[in-house]
This record gives sequence, C-alpha cells and structure tokens, in this order.
Amino acid sequence: MKVSFRWLCDVAPGIEVTPEEAMARLALRGAPVEEAEDLAAGLDDVVIGRVLEARPHPNADRLTLCRVEAAEGEVPVVCGAPDVREGAFYPFAPVGAVLPGGFRIGKRKIRGEYSQGMLCSESELSLGEDHAGIMLLDGEYEVGAPFARAAGLEDWRIDVEVTPNRGDLLSHVGIARELHPQGHAGIVLPDLPVGEGAAAAAAFEAGLARGGTESRSAGVRIEIEDPDLCPRYLGAVIRGVSVGPSPRWLASRLGAAGARPINNVVDATNYVMLELGQPLHAFDLEKLADSTIVVGRARPGESLVTLDGEARPVAPEMLMIRDARRPVAIAGVMGGRDSEVSAGTADILLECALFEPKQVRSTRRALGMSTDASYRFERGVDPSAMVTAVRRAAALIVATAGGRLDGEIIDACPAPWEPPRVTLRPSRVAHLLGVEFAAEEIEELLAPLGYQVAGRGGDALEFLVPGHRCQDTLREVDLIEEVARTHGYDAFPQELSPFRPGTVPDHPLFQLEDRLRALLVADGISEAQTPALGPAGDGDVTLLNPMSAEESRLRRDRLRGLLRHVERNMARGVRDVRLFELGTAFAPVPDAPPAESARVAAVLTGRRAPRQWSGEAEPFDAYDIARVLELIGADAFPGGRVEVW
Repeated sequence: MKVSFRWLCDVAPGIEVTPEEAMARLALRGAPVEEAEDLAAGLDDVVIGRVLEARPHPNADRLTLCRVEAAEGEVPVVCGAPDVREGAFYPFAPVGAVLPGGFRIGKRKIRGEYSQGMLCSESELSLGEDHAGIMLLDGEYEVGAPFARAAGLEDWRIDVEVTPNRGDLLSHVGIARELHPQGHAGIVLPDLPVGEGAAAAAAFEAGLARGGTESRSAGVRIEIEDPDLCPRYLGAVIRGVSVGPSPRWLASRLGAAGARPINNVVDATNYVMLELGQPLHAFDLEKLADSTIVVGRARPGESLVTLDGEARPVAPEMLMIRDARRPVAIAGVMGGRDSEVSAGTADILLECALFEPKQVRSTRRALGMSTDASYRFERGVDPSAMVTAVRRAAALIVATAGGRLDGEIIDACPAPWEPPRVTLRPSRVAHLLGVEFAAEEIEELLAPLGYQVAGRGGDALEFLVPGHRCQDTLREVDLIEEVARTHGYDAFPQELSPFRPGTVPDHPLFQLEDRLRALLVADGISEAQTPALGPAGDGDVTLLNPMSAEESRLRRDRLRGLLRHVERNMARGVRDVRLFELGTAFAPVPDAPPAESARVAAVLTGRRAPRQWSGEAEPFDAYDIARVLELIGADAFPGGRVEVW
C-alpha cells in the first residue's frame, strides 16, 4: 500500500513524527515499510520562475524567446512550448541545476539566441507523463522560492507491507489510525477544496433514499438479487458534469500516493478509495438501459468487455452488475467499457457497494485478473464508512467536474450491518501473553482502535467491533492480539514468568504414523514426500482454480508420486531404490467435499543389497514386499496375516 506522508498528516493532524519515525512505528505495529521515496529528491535546484515576456524566436517558428525572472534576476530562456503565458509562474531550472535523472542545465546558444536555464515540464521533473508543455503553476508564488516547497512536493511516498487479514490498512485513514496517539479518535478528514459551490456542499449533506432489495431516486432504480453476495449498494446520480483533467492539487495528491491521474471523475473516486479504502465506480448514466442497476449472478453464456479492452466470458457463479438488458460490470473487480465515463459524459451514476470477499476472490482468480478494487474487496471494506465515502466522492466530483447531485443517494440495503460482539477475559489475556492487564488497561489499549465496551460481567468485557476491523476480529484471541500489538511487543519483559504447558496426547493416527515411519526407516527404506496435487489421470478430484494443468487434481493414492521418483532415479543411473511415503489420498463424493484417507505406499527396485566382492546380490521380489507388509501389520494390526498370491 503506497501512501503519501503529507496526506497521512492531513488525515490525522496529531501525527507529529518525521517520515523515518513513522516508518519505525509502523514496523512495531506489524506493518513494516518495504520502500520509501523522497518525492522532492532531485528537485533541490529547481525554483519558481515568472515569465515577464514571451515572443516568437526570431530564427525559429516553433520556439519561444522568454524573459524569465528568477532568484538571480532576469535571464533569457529559449522554450519549445508554444503556450507560454506572460506573467505566469513556472518551475525554472537555472544554469548549473541538475534535474532528476542527472541532466545538468548549461548556458546554450539556440538558433542564435542564448538560453540561460529551462522552463520545465512534468516529465522533466519526474512528476508526470506530460512532456508536451511546460508546467503552469496556478496562483501566486514567490519568485526564486524552492519549487518543491512552494508546490507542496516536500513529501515521502511510503510503501507499507499489508498482511491479507488487515484490509483496514489499505487506506490513508487506516495507516494514520496506527500512527496517531489517539488512534481512531484522532482521524479528522480534511476539508476538500470545493470552493464556494453550493452544489458541492449540498452533496456532503445528501440524504438517503432507503430501501430493502430495491430502491429508487432521481429516475434510477437499483435492485439486489443476491443479498448474501451484496448486502448493500449505494448510488448517487450526478447530472451536468464536464469530464476533463483534474485540478493540479488532486493530480499531485494521487501521484504522491502512486496513482496515475485519468480524469476528474475517475480521479475523485480513486481519491476517496485511497483515503477511506472504499472502492467506487462511475457509470455513464446515459449508457445504462432504463436507468437501472441489477446486482445478481451472471446469466449462462454472458461475456463482458472490461475497461482494459479484454472480452471476458463470465460463469454463472460470478456476481455481475447489469442494467435492464446486459452486464455492465464485474462486481468488485472491474467495470465494462460500454458504460465507462468518457469526455462526452454528462450524467453519471456513482456506485458505492459492499461485496462478499470470498465471491470477489473466486471471481478474480477465475478471470486471472486483479485490480485495486478487488484487492480491497477481497480483504473486506468498512461497511460503516460507505455513506461517508459516497458523499465525499459526490462532493469532490461536483467540485472538480461541475454538475449537481440529483435527488437523494439511492440506498438498497437488504441486510443492514450490525457490529459484531466479542467477549474478552482479562484472565485469558494474562494466560496467553504472560503479563497481567487490568480490565481498565485493556479498555484503554483497545479504545484508540475503535473497540467500544458494550457490557461487563464477571471476569469478562464485551466489545463492539468497529467496521474497519469486522473482517479479522472474530474471536477472543483476535482481541488479545490487538492488546499485545497496542501495548507494544517491545514493551513486554525480556523474561516472561515460567509457564509449563499441559501435555495433550497425539491423535492415534499420528501415533501410528510415527511408529510406521520408525519401522520402515529402521528397515533401510527412505521416506519421500510427494505433492498432493498432480495432472489429469492422477486423481478424480478436480480443483476449481488450479495453478497449472500439472497441479489440477488431488491424487487418489501415493504410489504414483513414488513411481515418478523411481523413474527420476533410474534416469540418472540409480537402479537400487527403496522409498516409502505416508500421506493422504482423496476420493470424490457426490454433493459433498472429497473423502480423505490415510495411506502408506512403498517401492522397492533393484537389488536387496549393494554389490559385494563375493558376487551379485539377489534382486527384490514379491516376498520382500510381503516382509515389509508384515512389519507394518505387526504394529498396526497385531495378530494379522499377510498372504502373497
């Protein structure tokens, strides 16, 4: 998860640490930093310059001769951009400056005119992909001031390693929650620069048109056919937008977090996703048949051309977003090309939904694709933050793309979310952590993370789990882990109090396996371990999403793997092979999970003993196998008898 350090500080104003201190703190909280990048690196020599005069180059039709005011005074600059504006501010690299990539600016004579510096484009400063024109700075600036500081580029991009169970960390709010001394209570979403627009302000306070499996507003209908896979779907209708480039502050903020600006509508949805962790999607409302959205499973034989231009056949078990006639998006994964927002879009439907994580994961794996949205939905998003997310995105779209919110936000919610409750016993905390914590201490440690005490009784506290942790806080031991993490692993004593765990006898099957393993090894047979997965023909149980064709079946026995080992040894000139394996075999069961059974298999090839000076040793035969079986049977089945025929 790539985050902007400045964005973190804006989300949680009480974070008073340096980037280095923040990275160290995250590591102690279980979210180590994989990589950190100083975004202002390479911009030390770039300053703010103002163009006093811009006129055509006397000896070149496509060049402009400028007079630029910078820290050292007025200097002539030859510029290749045709749209230089007099009185405007630009990033300026004077003679001697070194730009990102090691390019050094020198005094040059270009078509008979001297150029003592360069007006820079985004590409030349490694701030974007636009190299066609120089970077115009909006507003007023101090001439000669350091460009990185004046443009708000003194920032760090921090790449945080997020474990699969911590989907709450896939946002700036989630990371800031870990850094702020007050945790969840310290989060204050910064005001968006929406200007004085009443329409944008109204979007912040938009009401909800609540419904069950179906809801309507502003001429748009939303229906949920599978509430188990989509418990809630919010939609906001925004009319009269003008799709175009995002303002520089928005593009810069996305770029600082590692995202690529696209247009003002899409960038607004990505901004809220990176801020709150809630994926959103914008449809071109005119392209939705009958202004209808239906969330349900795919129809047989359907396919969808996704935003990346790929035609993707979908299976009936996949969850789709449809209009009145056809699919328009793969739920939680990617939208469709036929309903995407384009330069000609005037009205949009903004989607903010809650999809079941396992469903998104299976769909994504079956299609062989991954997106920022699916990555978050797979790990679970905060169901309590959906309304905030859709209002914030709607206001940002209205502020940057114009238009107005039409009607109320459509809220189809057949299964309202209720916070889970988990009981925690201080005695159990002491038992697992080796350190005693009073109930009040536990409450103080968990409160910054959003856990609220719902009740007390005897030696137990009942906590309400916040929405951002409802996916991975399911048991008492999960809360105990949070106590240890918040207390600080480095704060525990180096020597814990003595503790002698109780002894639990192994399962009889494991005891039998240990005895058989010892018997066979003592008889000179080596243990082998072969994969449980194999190609077609090795088994009858087929995986739904195999990694490869060679690992598509669960094996019906362990002998095939041993025979492959024998084949490999013989190909290398080793003919005397003694191998055994203890493992599980799988058999299909109609309308039920496959049956598992414990198996032992052995293979003997070649001679009974190595070649001696006295002559050749006799080869193995069926009686050797019988002897091995007798060894096994004598231990596993006392009194049994082995017959060879």
